Amino acid sequence: MRTVAALASSALLVSPLLAGTAYADPKDGGQAPKVPAPPVKMSQVGGERLGQPGVQVQSKAGAPKLPDEKEITARAWIVSDAETGEVLAAKNPHWQLAPASTLKMLFADTVLPKFPKTQKYTVKPADLAGMGAGSSLVGIKENLTYTVRDLWLGVFLRSGNDAVHTLSAMNGGTAATVKQMQQRAKELNATDTHVVTPDGYDAPGQVSSAYDLSLFARAGLQNADFREYCSTASAQFPGETGKDGKRDTFGIQNTNRLLSGDYDIKPYPGIAGVKNGSTTNAGSTFTGVAQHGDRKLLVTVMNPEKKEHNEAYREAAKLFDWGFAADGKVQPVGHLVGPKGSGEGEGAGGAKNGDQQTQAALNSGSGWGGPWTAAGIGAGAVVLLGGVAFLVRRRRPLPEAVQGRRGGADGDQRKK
Repeated sequence: MRTVAALASSALLVSPLLAGTAYADPKDGGQAPKVPAPPVKMSQVGGERLGQPGVQVQSKAGAPKLPDEKEITARAWIVSDAETGEVLAAKNPHWQLAPASTLKMLFADTVLPKFPKTQKYTVKPADLAGMGAGSSLVGIKENLTYTVRDLWLGVFLRSGNDAVHTLSAMNGGTAATVKQMQQRAKELNATDTHVVTPDGYDAPGQVSSAYDLSLFARAGLQNADFREYCSTASAQFPGETGKDGKRDTFGIQNTNRLLSGDYDIKPYPGIAGVKNGSTTNAGSTFTGVAQHGDRKLLVTVMNPEKKEHNEAYREAAKLFDWGFAADGKVQPVGHLVGPKGSGEGEGAGGAKNGDQQTQAALNSGSGWGGPWTAAGIGAGAVVLLGGVAFLVRRRRPLPEAVQGRRGGADGDQRKK
């Protein structure tokens, strides 16, 4: 706990923003809360326009109109091509905001490759210590044994902080895992992200951005196990051992409502993951990937101002609809960058975020994505989920231009 507190303290020095916090307007006598405005200057990794506040889109003749701000109320969002990395449209994509459980994508990018899915682990009481109050849980019990695959299904389907803490314990502990996640973010050129907790639970100074969350999803989709877990709608999870000596199981369902559906929302056609979240500070967050025909899109939304049930999913679905309809009818306003050492650059515009080391890594090409992403997401592999096939073929880049086991909020912290 002292280590986590120290990390939180240092985070405030690195990133003083308490993301998503409302403030009092002096004109209202310091009483009325006001929605915070994005910074005037933000990171320009991926293109100059991505560092500008407000909506960025460059439509061609015949392009569909973007949904207006009454329909898309998220503080930040981004629509990008999952293969080429082209950013089709965005709003405040580099605004540093609390990520909630979408940060678990970075946790998976960091830890998932380290342990084979068949490896077994017996949970110790200390492994489950230190979780935040109201954390989402999959239902892991101390002194019981689980496979690594069980634990990752708990992370992706139920956003289980108990599964995250168990895997962190296997990985050398929470502090070590946080340090590794920060290093992984640096490798991915996710310069907006500062990690304090591995599960995305609200913590002072813990921030990411719609842009960075899209990088984490795109990197994770290289991994076959990541693709399996994030696209699984439901599964059976190990329970306790009964009197007959047999291990019971219980059903778990993915809290990504565009994948599993809900009473007031249907699964999105062609959806294939990836992660959702919700906390008091972050509001609702979501990153999804979907395919219509040969087109594969990534959409991230962060903290809709409209607080309707499943609002983040509704807004993401509208952005997916627009993105598929806009195929070939908009000019990219930026790119999702490649990881350091990929030999590819930042796409449209320059990287002017003040980090000279990052700039040097990015200023080496004119667009990144197609082959690297296609090779990772499948290069001919098919992921089946609820009858939907997610197929990724090679394509060259175009020219440059969550919730507890029995209720609670989707994500890593129940709202009070």
